[in-house]
Amino acid sequence: MSSLVLVERIEGKILLIKGQKVMLDRDLAELYGVKAIRLREQVKRNIKRFPPDFMFQLTEEETDILVSHFAIPSKKHLGGYLPYVFTEQGVAMLSSVLNSERAILVNIQIMRTFTKLREILSTHKELAHKLAEHERKIERHDVEIKAVFEAIRQLMTPPTKEMKKIGFRHGGE
Repeated sequence: MSSLVLVERIEGKILLIKGQKVMLDRDLAELYGVKAIRLREQVKRNIKRFPPDFMFQLTEEETDILVSHFAIPSKKHLGGYLPYVFTEQGVAMLSSVLNSERAILVNIQIMRTFTKLREILSTHKELAHKLAEHERKIERHDVEIKAVFEAIRQLMTPPTKEMKKIGFRHGGE
């Protein structure tokens, strides 16, 4: 499996749930080339390695949302159970309980993908900050330009009241 194809497959399997980037247990099992039930068995045998910030089980409501928002055909497609999801740290910990050669290689690619996504998000935040900064500058300039145009308009407007003539009268007029 080429590295590029694997990265693209991994990116498509990283979901945002509860404000965290996570991967479903069934997707990880597929990438590792094991059955999801075997992956969960290994996790349960080593449950102390998976605190709630590494792995958590979705609720019924979260599972319903997952099915409706991420083009999953049905809950049955998830294996008929409430799925477990793994954060980046949880995926890293999986490498300590799954020791196949494929699991090691896939895990390295997953870690690289999470890092790449973090870099992309960081770049987007920087760009958004710079854009907001430029917008503020432009708004300030807009106000200044409007003031200049208003002053020019006032200068161009003919006086409204008749002005007295200034100067000397010649010949007794």
